[in-house]
Amino acid sequence: MRLTKYAHSCLRVEHDGGVLVVDPGMFSDPAVALDGVDAVLITHEHPDHLDVAAVRLQLDRRPFPIHGPASLAGVLGDAAEALRPVTVGESFTAAGVAVRAYGGRHAVIHPDIPVVDNLGYLINDVVYHPGDALVVPEETPVDTLFAPIHAPWSKFSEVVDFIRAVAPRRAYALHDALLNDNGLGVLDRQYAALSGTEYQRLEPGSRVDV
Repeated sequence: MRLTKYAHSCLRVEHDGGVLVVDPGMFSDPAVALDGVDAVLITHEHPDHLDVAAVRLQLDRRPFPIHGPASLAGVLGDAAEALRPVTVGESFTAAGVAVRAYGGRHAVIHPDIPVVDNLGYLINDVVYHPGDALVVPEETPVDTLFAPIHAPWSKFSEVVDFIRAVAPRRAYALHDALLNDNGLGVLDRQYAALSGTEYQRLEPGSRVDV
């Protein structure tokens, strides 16, 4: 598979002629990421993971299924016709790629903020995108983890422990759009030192083969 990492939490997966996009949110470059897409995975409804306007525009050009929590119907509007609801533990195929869903709930931001549904996705038994939660897919080894390194709901030590628990061969930074260069520099050094695996932050638009 070839992966293209866009800003924040957006990944584009190309495999055997199919194109799968995960979390084309407002902080990424969704119009570029979605070009030619065959299927989309959405972890949860927050706009930094789902740019509804960009998804609707691409659907008008070329229909494709949107896989994600059933609660997405409430934010997708008329685009909800494309939604294929996914449940925790479900295995399915999207754009010709095997996917398994984990988790179920977004991490708690604050007790006064409602907790929404969130799914993590193991893609082709190789790449794990957890969305906004630190759920470990314990029964399956993970080769490549995209770890959310910074968020209003996260704590550095918890993310380090999450990476260690997943124990991937390599980890790439995810969910980093709220950081400036100072913060990125500090966290990159700390995660590289403490995560227990090969850690790297990819610049938006970078491609890797897995």
